[in-house]
Amino acid sequence: MGRYVIRRLLQMIPVFIGATLLIFLMVNVMGDPIAGLCGDKTCDPATEAQLRSQFGLDKPVWQQYATYMGHVFTGDFGTAFNGQKVIDLMGTAFPITIRLTIVAIVFEIIIGIALGVITGLRRGRPVDTGVLLLTLVVISVPTFVTGLLVQLLLGVKWNIIEPSVSSGAPIDQLIVPGLVLASTSLAYVTRLARTSIAENARSDYVRTATAKGLPRRRVIMRHLLRNSLIPVVTFIGTDIGGLMGGAIVTERIFNIHGVGFQLYQGILRQNTQTVVGFVTVLVLVFLVANLLVDLLYAVLDPRIRYA
Repeated sequence: MGRYVIRRLLQMIPVFIGATLLIFLMVNVMGDPIAGLCGDKTCDPATEAQLRSQFGLDKPVWQQYATYMGHVFTGDFGTAFNGQKVIDLMGTAFPITIRLTIVAIVFEIIIGIALGVITGLRRGRPVDTGVLLLTLVVISVPTFVTGLLVQLLLGVKWNIIEPSVSSGAPIDQLIVPGLVLASTSLAYVTRLARTSIAENARSDYVRTATAKGLPRRRVIMRHLLRNSLIPVVTFIGTDIGGLMGGAIVTERIFNIHGVGFQLYQGILRQNTQTVVGFVTVLVLVFLVANLLVDLLYAVLDPRIRYA
C-alpha cells in the first residue's frame, strides 16, 4: 500500500503541472487584464508599461508560468490587481465553500444512498418508478432555476429561510444552499446506487448469505451495500472538486462569498492571478480526492489489494 501511494503521488506531479499550465495559458488568452483595469478609457502608455512591469505581464508567457510555479511551491499565489494577496482571498473563501461542500456531500451520502437502496431493492415497483421520475426532473432542471425557485418560495414567499446568507456563512444557513448545490449530484448518486444494488442483489454471494440464514438487514448492510458502493464512492470522490468549483451559480444566488464568488469576480474583472490561483488549488483538491477514492476501494472490497 505504501509503495502504491508513493507511486500515485509521483504520478500526480506531471498531471498537476500539465493542468496548471493549461489553465495558465487559457486564462492569459481570455483578455488583456491591464485594459480591464483602465475601464472604458485607453490606458496611458507610461501607466500601462508600469502596470505590466509590476505584475510581470511584460515577460513571455512561459517565463510568467515558470515564475508563478516557483512562487506556488513557496505558498505565494500572487497578488490580485486590487492589491490583495490571493492567499488572503483563499483564506476567507475556501472555509466557506468547504462548509457548503460538506453539507452537499452529506445530503448526497445520506439521501442519495438511502433512496438508491430503497429503489434498488424494490426495482419495478411504484416507489422505484416515482424516485426515477423525480431524479430525472432534478437532473433536467438547471441548478440556477432550482436555486431561484427555492429562494423565491422559501425565502421570499413563505419566509422560512433568509433569502441570502450572512457574511460568516454558518452551517445552519448553508443547509438550503447545500441541498440546492447537491441536487443534481444527489440524483445521480441515487441512480448509481439503485443500479448497483439491483445488480448485486442477484449475485451468488447474496443468495449464499441469505441461504445461511443471516438476517436480511445484515445481508444488505454488510454484504450487498458494501460491494455496491464502489461506483457511488467513485462519483462522490470526483464530485468533491466539482462541487467546490461549480458552486458559482449557487453562491451567486444566495450571496455566498466563497470560491465560486471569487472566481466569478476574477473572470469578470479579468484578474488572472485570482483565477489561476483558485483553480490551481481546485486541481490539487481533484487529485487528492481521486487518490482517497482509490484507497477506499480496498476498504470496501477486500479483494482489492495494492502492491
